[in-house]
Amino acid sequence: MLDQNLYSCFQDRRPADPGALFLRGDRRSLAYGDLDTETGRYAAALTACGVNPGDRVVVQVGKSVEFVLLYLACLRTGAVFVPLNPAYTRAELAYFLGDASPRVLVCDPAAAAAHDLPALAAETGVAHCLTLGTEGGGSLPEAAAALPPATGVVSRGRDDLAAILYTSGTTGRSKGAMITHGNLISNGLVLHEYWGWVPGDVLLHALPVFHVHGLFVALHCALLNGSEVIFLDAFDPARLVAELPGASVLMGVPTFYVRLLDTPGFDRSVSDGVRLFISGSAPLLPETFAQFAALTGQPILERYGMTEAGMITSNPYAGGERIAGTVGFPLPGVSARVADPDGKALTAGEIGILEITGPNVFAGYWNMPEKTAEEFRADGHFITGDMATMAEDGRIAIVGRAKDLIISGGFNVYPKEVEEQLDRMPGVRESCVIGLPHPDLGEAVTAVIVPEAGGRASGESMGVNEGMNEGVNEAAITAESVAAFLADRLARFKQPRQVVLVDALPRNAMGKVQKKALREDHAGLYG
Repeated sequence: MLDQNLYSCFQDRRPADPGALFLRGDRRSLAYGDLDTETGRYAAALTACGVNPGDRVVVQVGKSVEFVLLYLACLRTGAVFVPLNPAYTRAELAYFLGDASPRVLVCDPAAAAAHDLPALAAETGVAHCLTLGTEGGGSLPEAAAALPPATGVVSRGRDDLAAILYTSGTTGRSKGAMITHGNLISNGLVLHEYWGWVPGDVLLHALPVFHVHGLFVALHCALLNGSEVIFLDAFDPARLVAELPGASVLMGVPTFYVRLLDTPGFDRSVSDGVRLFISGSAPLLPETFAQFAALTGQPILERYGMTEAGMITSNPYAGGERIAGTVGFPLPGVSARVADPDGKALTAGEIGILEITGPNVFAGYWNMPEKTAEEFRADGHFITGDMATMAEDGRIAIVGRAKDLIISGGFNVYPKEVEEQLDRMPGVRESCVIGLPHPDLGEAVTAVIVPEAGGRASGESMGVNEGMNEGVNEAAITAESVAAFLADRLARFKQPRQVVLVDALPRNAMGKVQKKALREDHAGLYG
């Protein structure tokens, strides 16, 4: 069997100089020449816990250099890495442990003590509970330091699992997407080539590492290029401005770029050395795209991916235009189509569900064969659940999630279309459109809006028949002003019935707006 272990692939592409920096963190740095020894110690610690190839290792800790060492050690040993958001509660963790049946749980020392996680591990049949803190302490690094480093790399085939990443399910039960070594190698090599990585590139990394974007996309590209990574503990716009002159690539979510534009000191002189700004994990507003390009002279490269397939599409790095509001073209090796609910391909410009095939597509959902079968067509296409359009030239634009489609009075309303118009309205900082239960319409189109400074008080809702309220400035947002603005832009059935003003939209760690939370918060708006 030809070895397809991702770790071996990283080894083959290291810089010749062993002193070349890999991670330059807030607390410690790590050279490429030390990787085998450092990961070998963590691999030895896992082996001492009885971890064998295929065993799961659940990891719920904060971002640190040691987190990366543990991930790479799992690859070396053939273990299956299962990263979890540190924000998950004890009850949520109990579900993941019961579902993944790991050999080892690695958790934060403080969380372990506060929530008695060793007892939870025992209750769910986990053999070992180890700790790893963001400052590098804990029982796992202590055990690793006391052991001689393991040597060699366990041989893996392209279909062997490298990771399980949990993603939210429509029923509330999280699904474990099974990611193989072959998935990660193919996607990483394609991105390395497509985004033009060259010797000397330096990645500025401020993303979380429990997610595809920060772990698989950003770090894998750097490892496959032998690049230095400026490894920040968390996103801080002032810190990004300070570090940008030493970087050539920044991967971020739209929030990064919105906040950079508002940060003192961020201008073209700071960004001149950066050859590539990449945005993903959530839609980038066209206004942000335009403002950023005007300030820096560089259009942000927006791409599209998901837990189940890594990166799927990208706007061009070179040789083509980056167009705001689109996510570009299918990456090399990826086949995509926009289809109707029966899987029939639609014509250019029609809205349908994006379906894909390619070596990047996951192996299915852990312990969910029925769900896996539901999400694949008979011809092998994976049903992404994202609504999209495809132009004649193959360029793709994401309209929204299929589950976010609003059916109001029998008419289909795609939230993204309404949001794009609302975001152009004076006085609107950003918007989110949701469907809420309505006694007559089934669902009512509802706009949740963050106004520009000086707008109305947060949490107020307004119906379409309300007039302008005394004391509200000219840029204030009301349902009446929204209706007037949209009158010539959208059909009446697409226009919001109510407008809710909030200080901020709820987002997850990757910057995605949590529409489910908004629907729950305002479920009784229409009685």
